[in-house]
Amino acid sequence: MPLSNEQTRDMQALLHPFAPLKLLDQNGPMILERGKGIFVYDSKGKDYIEAMSGLWSTALGWGENELAEAAAEQMRKLSYGHVFAGKTHEPAIALAEKLKEIAPFPVGKVFFACSGSEANDTQIKFLWYAANARGQKTKKKIIARQRAYHGVTIASGSLTGLTPVHTSFGLPLDFARHTDCAHFYRFAQPGESEVQFSARLAQNLDALIQKEGPDTVAAMFVEPVMGAGGAMTPPEGYFDAITKVLDKYSITLVDDEVITGFGRTGEWFGCAKYGFEPDTMTVAKALTSAYLPLSAVLLSPEMTEVLDAESHRIGVLGHGFTYGGHPVSCAVALKTIEIYQKRDVVGHVRHVEPVFLERLARVASHPLVGEAKGVGLIAGVELVADKASKASFDPAKGVALKLWGFAEEEGLILRALPSDRFAICPPLIISEAEIGELFDRLERALAKLLNWVKAEKLI
Repeated sequence: MPLSNEQTRDMQALLHPFAPLKLLDQNGPMILERGKGIFVYDSKGKDYIEAMSGLWSTALGWGENELAEAAAEQMRKLSYGHVFAGKTHEPAIALAEKLKEIAPFPVGKVFFACSGSEANDTQIKFLWYAANARGQKTKKKIIARQRAYHGVTIASGSLTGLTPVHTSFGLPLDFARHTDCAHFYRFAQPGESEVQFSARLAQNLDALIQKEGPDTVAAMFVEPVMGAGGAMTPPEGYFDAITKVLDKYSITLVDDEVITGFGRTGEWFGCAKYGFEPDTMTVAKALTSAYLPLSAVLLSPEMTEVLDAESHRIGVLGHGFTYGGHPVSCAVALKTIEIYQKRDVVGHVRHVEPVFLERLARVASHPLVGEAKGVGLIAGVELVADKASKASFDPAKGVALKLWGFAEEEGLILRALPSDRFAICPPLIISEAEIGELFDRLERALAKLLNWVKAEKLI
């Protein structure tokens, strides 16, 4: 089918991130025009259930007038203001206070950036800054996990444990170390329970720290639920096991809540769902329901004191972003959190979670599905060529990408992930009936995929 005028213009002008560029040149992008609730509509008027909340982010769905009004009101009042060099404004102050209030651990101060990548980059710089301030000149290594996603800047991209983020970019830089991916389905040994798997991974983490030298390791970054690496929930006992290792060596635990923050797991934050307390936290995405760019670093009182003292010694804290703490973004974030609280959005997630997980369990019975597992309103599904042996499809066949296309035919937007996995992460406002429609469309797409796989003789 020939490309539309809009698609042609796009291909001539716009470079798309995380896209197979040559294939996109042939097929063209989907042109979206509007959205309402959990639905978005393309330029031909076709509706799609946005089962990824955009990029795991549009928690309140599309067309939320209260957020639009909050943005417009703030634009008319103070359209821009920064927080550099002693300047400030009420939206930034109030939002920092609100984040301290709802955080699940003691917070000293809040630092604003524009994206999760920027915020995690900031975490890395502050860890190094604090190590230098303490005279720990060698304490610069940071541990993340294979298949983790912490961003795509040079530093945060080094922590991300995904090959496409590294290949041909010259990453990772040499401060980054990667430990085991905590995916029980794919990496557990035969006969190993989840608790035993968690214990083995903790032992491997301990061995890595010993090998590198405990005095050289500043921190470990974790996602409560691993997102772009496969939407994988942690095995039983995992965070209890690894936090004991980190505590043993006084290594900072950085909690990356960019995806899981603000209700996604059925708790305000994923760390509360899985019972661990971080030292610092990164939030973004659902902070504004993605209506405007904003992220935040939530710093412990101890880290705050070190940063304050070192900047006083030097004369300035030499870090910041032009749009970090933008008043319009902060106003929208405040309104977003207000909506979460007054509508009890977290309680709603808990209410609909059983329906979501019941339909997910039905997907697990499909002949091509090896694993379908989730929590709250986030799930990961892995496609396999053989359920019994867990044998994967040849990556060159692009089976998950094929499903992606069939899903769009059925009016469903998913996201294909590494290892023939795909994610489901709908807006937190989704109703029980809409969950049913989402999975009905998914099941029709899976039926088309099964027919295609058989026709291609892939099973």
